[in-house]
Amino acid sequence: MTETPHPISRTAVIGTGLIGAAWTTVFLARRLEVVAVDPAPGARERLIRDVGSMWQALRELGQAEGAPVFGSLVFAAVPGPELADVELVQENAPEKLELKRGLFAELERFVSPQTILASSTSALLIGDIQSACVHPGRCVAGHPFNPPHLLPLVEVSGGPRTDPAVLDRVMAFYRFLGKAPVRLNKEIAGHIAGRLGSALYREAVHLVAEGVATVADIDAAVCNGPGLRWATNGPHMTYHLGGGEGGIQHYLDHLGDSQQRRWDSLGQPELTDKLRAELVTGTLEAAGGRNIQALSNERDQKLVAIVSALARANDC
Repeated sequence: MTETPHPISRTAVIGTGLIGAAWTTVFLARRLEVVAVDPAPGARERLIRDVGSMWQALRELGQAEGAPVFGSLVFAAVPGPELADVELVQENAPEKLELKRGLFAELERFVSPQTILASSTSALLIGDIQSACVHPGRCVAGHPFNPPHLLPLVEVSGGPRTDPAVLDRVMAFYRFLGKAPVRLNKEIAGHIAGRLGSALYREAVHLVAEGVATVADIDAAVCNGPGLRWATNGPHMTYHLGGGEGGIQHYLDHLGDSQQRRWDSLGQPELTDKLRAELVTGTLEAAGGRNIQALSNERDQKLVAIVSALARANDC
């Protein structure tokens, strides 16, 4: 495990919905102090419940021990003096640029100039968010992959005014948490994984629109084929292995043209009312009457098994 060059022990989580609760769980599992901020009625009680629910999965992964210790958790409805000694803020407000931009500027009233401001934004640019800050150099995007308490990916990027040393420190901090951060050389809407996921979903929707297969069969094709392979290697290494002894050079030389033909035939579906209805109907049929909570629990159980298996394989 990589230690941070300048240890971070006091954190804050702004917004304690699904993503914020997951960050809180991860921080508490690493015995960090957490100031949680959320104005919603009943937010504190909901957060404690959600942390308790997520904690069990971390225990199964060997990333948490015992029960959550809420003595190191301070709750506030709005940003205030509780943030004075915080060393890193993880913001999880709704995906609205003006809201996040104003929130970052507001946070600067209470934190020290050295405090890192990290946004979990999934689609906005940190360069836009940091634009109203007095100290924009400490602003970064630290986008987790859902569910954040289980999946190790965090996509880190800076804006045009971000200090590279802050990015170094954030990368080390996320590694300390047990995450697998990746660093973008430049910011882009949707980061890496979100853009790749959108490309796959676009084609999945196109296949439904063209009547090629049902929603359930399209999902099954991903889960039982490339999805399993992607758990071990990303797309570039997958095609490198697909080239046999000649690797990626052989693949591109001999199968690159067929890949180009597939790219050229990919769809550009339009989300008409008819297609939206077809997607909703097909997805609910595939869910088989299970509600969101049941489906989430099933997903999390499978993710724990996959992450545990990969961890054992990496230890061999």
